[in-house]
Amino acid sequence: MTLKMLITQCRVEIIRILRNPYYVFWSLFMPILFYTLFTRIFNTGIGNQEEWQAHYLMSMTVFSVMGTSIMTLGIRLVEERAKGWSMFMRITPLSDTVYFISKMAGQTFIHIFSIVIIFLAGALINGVDLSAVEWISSGLWILAASLPFLAIGILIGNMKKVDTASGISNVLYLAFAITGGLWMPIDILPEFIQNITTWLPAYNYGNGAWLLVKGELPEWNNVVILAAYLAVFMILSFYIRKKQEAAVG
Repeated sequence: MTLKMLITQCRVEIIRILRNPYYVFWSLFMPILFYTLFTRIFNTGIGNQEEWQAHYLMSMTVFSVMGTSIMTLGIRLVEERAKGWSMFMRITPLSDTVYFISKMAGQTFIHIFSIVIIFLAGALINGVDLSAVEWISSGLWILAASLPFLAIGILIGNMKKVDTASGISNVLYLAFAITGGLWMPIDILPEFIQNITTWLPAYNYGNGAWLLVKGELPEWNNVVILAAYLAVFMILSFYIRKKQEAAVG
């Protein structure tokens, strides 16, 4: 019975995300549009075009999954709370565990779907040709290293108003994309941003993928910094949730 409920709830979560205009626009349309513009239309002046096309493909895939984690998950959680859906779920046979697992499983499926679609776009638009190991390892890295951004989405999900959550998630998403070097090379950013960017989660997320398509492994500091952000965001989210539950109680 529990397994059937879990499968059904996972299916519902996936369908809801695919129908979400935020997901379609920010996580599929925008990354593919940017990838086309900066690898086919605009002259970036970068010498090794094959390397640049693979590098920017990773940037846009990271941009996509990061956006789904922060915006789609976070805003959806706030909407469910605002509409009383979360409270309604508590009086159904669906347990909190099944509800949470279904959300994470649905989000993971969507991330895999986004990765596959954008990787295919790179292969079709520019003929990006990586080895099987590079495709798989970079895809797995992008999937696994998205956890800190899922934690940000859960943290945003604790907000009370949808407009507030939407505004903050948009600002965070765009700020991470710019300061993380996902839209443009870090070298052309202002010096004060370059000094802090290596400590930011988006850069360490992207850098792992950039290294993998060059046949190298992610650096240890990429893993450690992302793990630290994950811990901080989860602790904050847990603390805020407990405070909210205590206030209601």
